[in-house]
Amino acid sequence: MTMVAAVDLALPPSGLEHEYNTLLTQDAVRFLAELVSTFDLDVDKILQQRIARKVQLDLTNDLPDFSPHTLHIRKDKTWKVLPVPRRLQNRQVDIGDTAPYQTERFLSALGSTAQGIQVDFDDGNCPTFFNQIKGIYNIFQAVHHKFPGIPPISQAPVLMLRPRAWNMVEHNMMVNGKQVPGPLFDYGLLMFHVGKTLYDNESGPFFYLSKVESYQEARLWNNIFVWTQEKLNMPIGTIKATVLIESILASFEMEEILYELKDHSAGLNCGIWDYSASFVSKFGHRAEFLLPDRSKYVNMEKLFLKSYMDLLVQTCHRRGALATGGMAALLLPKDQKSDGYQSVLAAVKRLKLFEIKAGVDGFMVYDIGLVEPMQKLFKEHTRGPNQLHVIPEGVNVTATQLLAMPAGGVTLHGLKYNIAVGVLFIYSWLKGEGHFYYRGQVEDSATAEISRSQVWQWIRHRAKLEDDERMVVSRSLVHSLVKEMKNELQDCYCLSERTAAAHCN
Repeated sequence: MTMVAAVDLALPPSGLEHEYNTLLTQDAVRFLAELVSTFDLDVDKILQQRIARKVQLDLTNDLPDFSPHTLHIRKDKTWKVLPVPRRLQNRQVDIGDTAPYQTERFLSALGSTAQGIQVDFDDGNCPTFFNQIKGIYNIFQAVHHKFPGIPPISQAPVLMLRPRAWNMVEHNMMVNGKQVPGPLFDYGLLMFHVGKTLYDNESGPFFYLSKVESYQEARLWNNIFVWTQEKLNMPIGTIKATVLIESILASFEMEEILYELKDHSAGLNCGIWDYSASFVSKFGHRAEFLLPDRSKYVNMEKLFLKSYMDLLVQTCHRRGALATGGMAALLLPKDQKSDGYQSVLAAVKRLKLFEIKAGVDGFMVYDIGLVEPMQKLFKEHTRGPNQLHVIPEGVNVTATQLLAMPAGGVTLHGLKYNIAVGVLFIYSWLKGEGHFYYRGQVEDSATAEISRSQVWQWIRHRAKLEDDERMVVSRSLVHSLVKEMKNELQDCYCLSERTAAAHCN
């Protein structure tokens, strides 16, 4: 006999009573409660396993490696992931960091020519109850064709729904006396309200899975998918998910992650800043893992990031899975005839052409104005809707290569930039915004985390500034720089929209 879960829900956010009542119906709440009751202990277990893994690495001073316990999976050349549906076969350009509560940007993305939209409840979103309810309701409206002038969901860019990561909690709903995991709240409401409609329109349901650190976490998501499909009377394998490899630990388990999700996989994604921050999170106290100035020395062309991308592309394509790259954060100036516009466009083209030549099947841009130029770039340098036929030969990425730090030092400019991003992100977060514009690009929680992490690590190891080796990064230096930068940052405080990109230069 199934036990009835005790549910405690917060009142609706002010002004969203209709949206709240539309989403949190009695049946939807019952479905959410059963989903949470079924998997809550498993979520606790994986979070505990993360802590145990970190403690084990610290106590032994070990480094991660490819596990001998799963060698049989990596050695078996016969298995592949199931082919993706027609609408996922071309993933060339997605629009990233699209927080769906921001209705204007969400509608602009839906009306664009992009292949997909990263509908983001994670890095680009601040998960206030208002934002979650508004965002899920906007998706509900879009899928059920309620927005005037927006194409039906079968013709719009595919929605790549990105729930929160496992460590995030939804404070406004309790099941059996405990606050529910944020990703289960997001995922459960989305599946209940739009999963079947997306499937009927051959347009989903498709997901991005954030911050997965191990194949056990991929297995948990697979179990959740199977349970959901059975509950909602949908065929097994209907749900497809792209796993974002955002942790150095996950890079050693990419084949295992694909294997666990092989019936539900839409491939793997390689980013840059969360992945880089994971080095500091896991090994930042070790001097040999001092990460240099990210604004000068860290990009996908350098050492550990290039090795990671090469391994991801090779792994995915050997297993019949799509491999996608990260997001171009640069913003195009409004004047298309200006030198600034051409300079930004050229910079994005150069970096993204590097990824295309590495074999990626697609990547993201933040600026919707970059969609068509990047689609043209794919058309000029590839054939067909994807590059599954491109399997890099002679690529034999080792554990040493995955763990190799890029050369470089710490600059005063990089320190000040990281401080600014950290401070401005906190300000944006307190305003209920998950990303902001600064110095010509978008910044979100991923860039805020690498910025914060680098400042901490440089203080921890008293890193010398390459501008002046007599100066070391210290807490007192950081405090003095914050005071020095106060006026510039206050100017940016007043600007939450795109004008800040031009103003904060």
